Order: sequence, then C-alpha cells, then structure tokens
Amino acid sequence: MSAKEMIKSLMVISVLGVATGAQAAGFALIEQSGSSMGNAYAGAAAIAEDASTIFFNPAGMTYILGTQVVGVLHLIKPSAEFNNQGSEAANAGRPLGDEGPDLGGLAFVPNFYYKRDLTDNVKFGLGLTAPFGLKTEYDAKWVGRFQADKSEVKTININPSLAFKVNDQLSLGFGVSAMRAEATLTRAVNFGPFGEGTVEVKGDDWGFGYNLGAIYQATVDSRIGIAYRSKLSQHLDGGVKFQHPAGLSAPLVAATPSGGGTADLTLPESFSVSAFSRLDNQWDVMADVTWTRWSQFKALAVYRDSGALLSNTPENWDNTLRYSLGVSYRYNDPLKLRAGLAYDQEAISNEFRTARTPGNDRKWLSLGASYQVTSASKLDIGYSHLFIRDAKIDDDQTAVSATAPFNNGRLRGDFKGRVDILSLQLTHNF
Repeated sequence: MSAKEMIKSLMVISVLGVATGAQAAGFALIEQSGSSMGNAYAGAAAIAEDASTIFFNPAGMTYILGTQVVGVLHLIKPSAEFNNQGSEAANAGRPLGDEGPDLGGLAFVPNFYYKRDLTDNVKFGLGLTAPFGLKTEYDAKWVGRFQADKSEVKTININPSLAFKVNDQLSLGFGVSAMRAEATLTRAVNFGPFGEGTVEVKGDDWGFGYNLGAIYQATVDSRIGIAYRSKLSQHLDGGVKFQHPAGLSAPLVAATPSGGGTADLTLPESFSVSAFSRLDNQWDVMADVTWTRWSQFKALAVYRDSGALLSNTPENWDNTLRYSLGVSYRYNDPLKLRAGLAYDQEAISNEFRTARTPGNDRKWLSLGASYQVTSASKLDIGYSHLFIRDAKIDDDQTAVSATAPFNNGRLRGDFKGRVDILSLQLTHNF
C-alpha cells in the first residue's frame, strides 16, 4: 500500500471510527497524535512537528511548510478488575453476584489532519478527532449490576483551523469545533420478588466550541506555546427503554414505561502551557502542564420527555492538572528516538466514584521512534504504559422509600487497573 493510499484509509477510519476507553482524566482522550505519544504528550502545544498540532495548538501550523496530511491509529488495551470488599446485596432477596470480568477490551482511537498554505503567513488546517470517549461493560450477574452495566460515550470532532504568522517570533491560531456525541447507559433494575429487569438510556447531540493558541519563539532554539479549548455543551436527546421480568405486576410496569429522554452534558474546557527547546543537533527537551475544568460536571441527570426526573447521579468532579516531560534524540538523519513521563490527575474522588467511571490518577511511561521513510513520508510509532492507582469505591444505594421500595444495594471495594497504548502515525507531504 502506498503512502497516499494509507492516508486515505486512515481518513476513512477517522470519520467512521469511535473512541472507547478514556485514558486521561474523566473521559477525555489525549490520544490525538502518534508522534507526541512517544514523548507522553510533553510540549504538545509547542513542538509543532506535524499537522497534529491542529488539535493541540493550531498556531503551530506556521512551522509546517506546504501541504501535509497525517493519519493516526491508536490501539488501546485497558485492564480493570474489581475486588469486592464488603458489598451489600440489593433488598428483596436479590443475589449479591460475582466480582465481574476484566473490563479491558482492545479499542481504537483514530485521528486525521490536513494542512495547507493559503499564503506565506496564513495556514489552513482540518482535524478529525475523538476528544472524549468511554466504555466500561460488565456482565449480567456482577455484584454492581444495579449501579452499572454498560457505559459508552463516543465522539467525533470536526475542527477547521487557521494560523497566522504575525512576525518571526509570534504565531497565532484559531479553530472552531463541531462535535457529535453519542451516549449509552445500561444497568439492571431491581423489581423485588418479581426478579430483575434492565434499563437502557441512549442519546446523541451536536455541540459547538472553539480553540485558540499562540506560539512565541523566545530564541532560535526555544519556544513556548499556550492553547485553550472551550467547553462544549451537549443536550443529549434519545430514549429510555425498560425490559421487565415475566409476570411483573401491572402497577410496576406502568411505573417504568419506555419512552423519550434527555440529559445535559457539559464537556470541559482546557488550558495548556508547553515549552520546547533544541539543546543541540541531537537532543530536544519538552514539557507541558494542562489544566482541565471538570468541576462543571456536578451531576448526571436523565429526564423523561414529560419533564419527570428518571435518575440523578451526583458526580462533583474536580478540576485536574496533567504534567509531562519528554526528550527526543536524533540517532541519525532518518531516525529520531523519543521518551516521556507524565502524571495525570483523576477528576473523580473516592467519595463520588461510580462503577461507570472507575479510574484514578495515572503515571505514564512512554517510548517512541520516528523514521523518515522517504523524502515525503515519515512513520511514527509510540508506546505508553499507564500505571493506575487503585480506585476505591463505596456507592451506597440501599435507601428505600414508599415510592421506591426496592434498592440497588451497596457496591464497596476497589478497582485495580492499567493501560497499554500503541500508536501508529503516517505523515505525508505533498
């Protein structure tokens, strides 16, 4: 397969693909470049090595000559196992259940970027990315089935951008985003002596936002980049579908009808400060700090079309910081080697963690290499292993009332997790 054919294939994957298995705080996905993966995304808003800068800092397009396309595919293998530590069964004689399977499954995140010159100082770019994604799925008999079964968020973001070279030191960039989000949430429902059913909530929507960036060339060999991505507000519109056990009484069937439903979801803004410096003809160093405003995510409320509240899960997430350091070494003209470290804070505290998002703080160890295959084509490969701190959970849903006599039990224990990511990127200049 030629370079052009491979780029076309990766573009199709980017348009049709979905993101599963969030690997940054909350359910954000930082996997938007294959070249930066090897540096743990250190300096991503300042490196401007290829057109993937469209996502991290569109001002970086002024450092790229001519027309360029970039296709990326990230293969992600998460692993998470629940360790039960005193969970309580739901009432009305429902069995406790087992600890459930490993949540890990091979997933992929594709990216595609296109960049061209409009004038010597004005550049245009287009990015197709998946900035957010999540997938956790248990089995039907696990101990926390009344809290969560399947949770899936899929996104595709269309991000046209412009960059302007103000002078030899300062470049500015601006982009707009149109993002489609689809969400699916399922869980078991306790119908007491009648048995167990299920409920599925689905919704989708388009949200719109923007991103800004600037790069300042402090010296011939060093530059600083800043970048901001705005929040995106999603009004997910879809449906609620119940499956009832056989023989369920008519009043309980009437109380749990299927129908339309909505949920509002605000995806957070972020701000990054990056630095890049070329020490000599062989060594580059880079660093990055990124802040994400997850504190806007206070609760996940699902409403029926009638306006009646179906469910309301407190979230109360925290703002997060991500720190990264990286280094690159030019082994020879075609080959560059990369390494990086990162510390990625989790937005979810022990108090509010749920089985739908069982993550915790992550430490990244990353390696990568870049090889100039031809004068026009470059291949990047990156690998990261994420060490995830054990995530404790104590989700108490044992309360009952006259209108809700059947509870969901209490899920208590911890999740032990890790993630492996392999990234492949092809960059082609025309």
